Amino acid sequence: MRKQRGFSLIELLIVVAIILIIAAIAIPNLMRAKMAANESSAVGSIRAINTAEITYSSAYPTAGFAATLANLGGASPCTPSSTTACLIDSVLAGGNKSGYNFTAIGAGGPPATSYFATAVPVTQNQTGIRSFCSFEDATIRVDPTGAAVASEAACQALQPLP
Repeated sequence: MRKQRGFSLIELLIVVAIILIIAAIAIPNLMRAKMAANESSAVGSIRAINTAEITYSSAYPTAGFAATLANLGGASPCTPSSTTACLIDSVLAGGNKSGYNFTAIGAGGPPATSYFATAVPVTQNQTGIRSFCSFEDATIRVDPTGAAVASEAACQALQPLP
């Protein structure tokens, strides 16, 4: 009898089965971790928008709060003005970052006496689960359903982020 070289078919099938079992366990955990990271980034971005709105209203009192999210940012190299305040990064000012869509709208006035900011998952249950909002009181509120928050009044009705 000759000495067998290599692996038998059964040995290869066992290895493939083990790899598939490990992948079935790891991939859902990886997806949950990515969604949690996206949500943390969204909360941080809403905080940055709150800070930028307050800074903007102090720097440009005749304008009040920024009319749009784009007014808070600016392309690099950025020169501060009331249309491009250079207070947030250009990616966030573009309205889409880390699997979330962002909006910030100034209202009232002129000068704008209030603002309303939202963060909504791009794809529900894939890029994020919850949506977030804030207005001039700078308290971040959470909607556990992930639905878009349509107004400041709807945001006021939500629970603050713990």
